[in-house]
Amino acid sequence: MDPAWRPLFSLILVSALIIHDEWVSTPSCETQTLLPTSNLDDSESESMEDHSEDLRVMLVADLLLLGSDSGFLNRIFTDYYTSKFFRKSFQSLGPDVLVVLGDVSARGSELTKSKWLSVLHQFHGVLGPFLELPLHVVLGDRDVGCCSELSAKSVNWIAGRFPGLDSAGCGSFEIGNVSFVSLNAVALLCGNNDLRFGVEKVLERESSDLRAESEEPDRVGEVSMVREFRWRENGISSGSGPVVLLHFPLRQTPPAYSGGDSKSNLIDGRGFVGAGPYSLMQNLPANATEYIFQALKPRIVFSAHSHKFSTYAHPDGTYEVAVPAMTWNARDDPGFIVAIFRQNRRAVSIIYCALARESQVILANLSVLVLLASTFVSVKMHHLIHSRR
Repeated sequence: MDPAWRPLFSLILVSALIIHDEWVSTPSCETQTLLPTSNLDDSESESMEDHSEDLRVMLVADLLLLGSDSGFLNRIFTDYYTSKFFRKSFQSLGPDVLVVLGDVSARGSELTKSKWLSVLHQFHGVLGPFLELPLHVVLGDRDVGCCSELSAKSVNWIAGRFPGLDSAGCGSFEIGNVSFVSLNAVALLCGNNDLRFGVEKVLERESSDLRAESEEPDRVGEVSMVREFRWRENGISSGSGPVVLLHFPLRQTPPAYSGGDSKSNLIDGRGFVGAGPYSLMQNLPANATEYIFQALKPRIVFSAHSHKFSTYAHPDGTYEVAVPAMTWNARDDPGFIVAIFRQNRRAVSIIYCALARESQVILANLSVLVLLASTFVSVKMHHLIHSRR
């Protein structure tokens, strides 16, 4: 190569690296499903088009931040791209609200308060422009621990660090015409404990509010019992309640694979922990699931923990959407979803967004660095040869 062209070639390589960096940090999105998919009349079908009054909610999960325990490469590489993923998503999708469905911390239940504060500092750092938006964080099992580690005092302290959560780790809020209820699914999973009693109080309160807002507030049937859970039957139809947010899935999924080299457990790095078998297939028991459906009549349910995107229709027609992990620390296939709540109060568009794999980013960066190094060595060799003449 002519020496005069080498600086230009280096400039082109650096420019290509910058362009590639911008490209890989831009999410690739597509509408995966439209909810509800049936019983829509013509006027509702027309309202599926984007409207200024639609509410756009970005839902992410399983960030698995390490705080002060992060290594040097993790801070300068993983945090950089996580922050860039958030910034580019904010620019391209324009969400109105950000919801994080648990596991903000990779080892939150093991951390001291000072180390938890370092996780929160890291969390705020990667959010970037999202700090300007309404934010709601749901507690996950990595945040508060498994059943044997669950502490009401610890949950109260952690919940106090996030907006809108009560001492039991639950919360409710309303934006526009959309109501949300978030639940501490870990407390519901772990059997009899003070925290679960607090979650049940939230469910009863929200159920009472829902009945009061219904067209027939005085219609109350017989008291039903499912194991130790109690609720009053009412005439409210399925899908009339709030959007439910929680970390563990509700649906009952049989183990897809057992024994041997389980890929999910290898990726998760935990498998079974103490008294809480928190594998990636973990979900709430049937009685807790039924309790939530009877009390809240959810419009739609968003859960996490499985680290991958999926949708599921419950027997009553209610959809549950599993939000994928938005980190390379969980699996090399990060992503998130955007839920668009349409102005007709019924339709919800679900957009799945995939992010670049860590392996792709590393390979591209290494390729450019190798080319730059080769160019540098070539220039040095050329100068050395000419200096000896």
